[in-house]
Formats: sequence, structure tokens, C-alpha cells
Amino acid sequence: MHDDGQGAVTGEQFLARLRQNPPTLYIDGGRVEDPTTHPATANMCRSLAGLYDLQFEEDLRDTLTFEEDGKRYARSFMEPKTKEDLKLIAESHRIRANYGLGFLGRAPDYMNANVMAAGAGAEYFAQCKPEGDHKVDFAENMRRYAKFVRDNDLCLTHALTNPQVNRSKMASEMPDPYIALGVVKETDEGIIVRGARMMATLPIADEILIFPSTVLKENADKSRYAMGFAIPCNAPGVSFQCREPIDVGRDPEDHPLSSRFDEQDAFVIFDDVLVPWERVFLLYDVELANKAYAGTDAVLHMAYQVVNLKIAKTEAFLGVAQSIVNAIGSGGFQHVQAKIAEIIIMLEIMKGLEVAAREQATVNKYGVMTPARGPLDAARNYYPANHQRLPELLQLLGASGIIMMPSKADREGPLGPQIDKFLQAGNASAEDRLKLFRLAWDMSMSSFAGRQSLYEKYFFGDPVRMHSALYEVYDSSEPVLRIQEFLKRK
Repeated sequence: MHDDGQGAVTGEQFLARLRQNPPTLYIDGGRVEDPTTHPATANMCRSLAGLYDLQFEEDLRDTLTFEEDGKRYARSFMEPKTKEDLKLIAESHRIRANYGLGFLGRAPDYMNANVMAAGAGAEYFAQCKPEGDHKVDFAENMRRYAKFVRDNDLCLTHALTNPQVNRSKMASEMPDPYIALGVVKETDEGIIVRGARMMATLPIADEILIFPSTVLKENADKSRYAMGFAIPCNAPGVSFQCREPIDVGRDPEDHPLSSRFDEQDAFVIFDDVLVPWERVFLLYDVELANKAYAGTDAVLHMAYQVVNLKIAKTEAFLGVAQSIVNAIGSGGFQHVQAKIAEIIIMLEIMKGLEVAAREQATVNKYGVMTPARGPLDAARNYYPANHQRLPELLQLLGASGIIMMPSKADREGPLGPQIDKFLQAGNASAEDRLKLFRLAWDMSMSSFAGRQSLYEKYFFGDPVRMHSALYEVYDSSEPVLRIQEFLKRK
């Protein structure tokens, strides 16, 4: 690792890194030699490059970046010290989210929030003291890695869960103890790891951060499956098996989201990979592994990014829904107004939870202004339970119009004049109407939309487990005491 990076990078610099050190991706049975040119990943690479370029737009630079020691860094790496800092970070998250209409679930600023908080709370990892001859300063490793990622403006992916083989058994009880990612042995150079992890969303990245899973099911205090480390996405022995591509090379006018923002999902395979000691942050300690996100408050800063992302996404649904209503002149019907009102209510709830998380923020023990957990936990449980209504509302508002959509090639073909005549809208030309309805289709009915639908259900984790976690951590003592005092009142 080298800490002498330039700070914020341009889109072309990001693409140059991918060309020089391509992640080891496999798609449709073949190796992706260059993700910047492969048909399944090239458009996503260009979209990511555009996201990096936003940092250098004159009217956005001071929002998306900050200056320190003469260099500018992405705002999402900034350790907030005040509530005003959190507000600036929120603004930067939303600008980046608006770039993809909120449909880029794992844009780089998500993992930036993780490494920022983990770096600031690096002393948490100092508690990890594995037995053996290797004296590793895990806290310093985490601190240096966070600086390394910030200084080089890296794009990270991550993977948390074990392969879905047999949920009734622990990793050590599987037919092969290295189906789940585990430590094989230690060497003088580092640890050797073997196994797989799911889900590595956005594997088109510089590095993968394997942070401890928060639900490690092992009986012992020490476990080969408890670990935290980072490694380049093209490290020897690392491979990403991607799902079937959603971007199938269609014109962006026909597939406005899927042709630009198929961030890909993969499971990552580690075939006896050497992880240097300087890149190891935690080892063998099950309790520390399960509490790492909470112990550093990384979970709260990541959730804050996500809440702002979901606000942007809900705003996009509102914008498209109202645009449909405006185009076809249906705004005078009360049932239509009620459907738009549903989106408005969801949006304002999410915006209110973001404000509450920021206004109730406190400085944690590492000196970082940290958003309040209560509103963030409410958002993390509310949005997955209600998101499914958003694409449904677009379907109800657009009705058959979201199905009867000739392609751009059709509009330019022999029946183009008839398409212009019969598929115009009361307040829009056929071309403008079809572009809008194509976007609504890609948000609500396409394969891209289907993947988004499932993704949102499990974005924060299993909904039942999320509810249980909220029950366990939420402090209800004051309301309970108030009821007890009321019942005692004479």
C-alpha cells in the first residue's frame, strides 16, 4: 500500500486503473480481460467514470470534495466533526445518488463511509489479540488502509454472507469446511484464505473489503471464519463469478437505466489467497467480528449514505410518476392524486428520518459526529417494507402505456409516422412520451427493475432479522416507565 496518492481522481484516471489492473471477472463463461471494453461492463465503467468526474465540475467541487493538507479528497471520506459536516456529507451523497436516479446501490461513497468510520474507530481492532508469533497492529493496519483508500480515491466492493448451501448448519459443519471463506493457515507473509463470499455487488472495483459478517454462527470464541481484510480485485487466487448481465447492449433510449447502471453482482472465490499481514484487520475473534460494524459506528455512517440514496430514488419515482400524469392529463382524477400522494408521504418520511438522524447526532468515543441510530434504524426497516409500492404505483399510473412501447428503431422505421400519430400524449409528442414510459418501464417492469425489487428487500439484511435487531437495541425504558407511573397515579 502507498499513501502518496493524489486524492480525488477523474473518470479517466479511474478507467486507466481498471485497464491496468482489471478485476478478475467471469461473465457468460469467459474471463473479462478489460472491463472498460467488455460489452457487459463497459457502460457501467463509463457511468462510474462520470460519477468520478462530478468531483471536478466547478459548481459541485466544493460539495463533493474537501481540502486537507493541500489535496482534495472525496467528501465521503471526511470525518464529520459537526452537524454541519454531516449536512455537507448528506448533500454530497444525494448529488452522487441523483446521478443514477438512486439506482446505484453500491456507488463508491457507500464503502467510503465504511472505511472512514472504521479508520476513525481503528482502536476497536486493537482489541483483537490472536495467539501466535505474529505480532500484528490491527488498529494501525485499519488506520493506514482507510488513508490509503482515501488518498487514492479507490472504488471498493465488499461481500458479507456465506454461500447459500445449508442455512441450518454452521460453516464448519458443511461437507467442505472451506465452502465459507475461512483462514487455512498463517505464514510469515500473511494469512492464507480459502472459500467464497456472497454478494459482491459492483465487482468492477479496485479492491474488495472483506469485513466480518455480523451474524457469524460459531460456538467457539475463536473461529477460522472470523476475519477482516482487504485485497485487490485482481490478487492471485481471487475470482468473481458474475450473474447474467442485465445490460444487453440496447440503446439507452430504450433501456435508460439498465444500459447505464448494471452494477453487476457476483460471488467471490478465494483459492488459497495470500493476504499480507498489513492488510489484515481482525482475526479469529467471533465476538469482535460480529460487533465490528456497530463497534466502529460504521453501520451508522453507511446507513446515513443509504438513507440519502433512498431519498434520491424516491424523488426519482415521484418525478417519473408526476411526469406520466402530466403527459396523459390524468391529474384531475382523485385516485391518481392519491397514488402520487403515497409517493410524497414515503419521500417526506425518509427526508424526516434523515433530518432526525442528523439533528440528533452525537460525537462518538472516536471523536466522530455520528448520526443517531434510532431514525436510521427506522429508515432501514421502513424502506424495504414499503419500496415495492413504488414500482407498483408506476404500473398503475402508466397502465398499458408501459407495455405498448415501440423501440427507437421502430420510431425510425417505416411505421414511424403512425407511431407519432397514435402514441402521442395529450401533453407530449410520441417521442417524448415513449422516452418517459421507457424510463418508467425500466424502473418498474424490466429485468433491471426486477433485480432492484429483490435487492431493496434485502439491502440492509433479512427483514425479520432487522426487526429483531431493532427490538434488541431500541431503548423503550422511558415509555415503559411513563406507563407504569400513569397506572400508579391516584
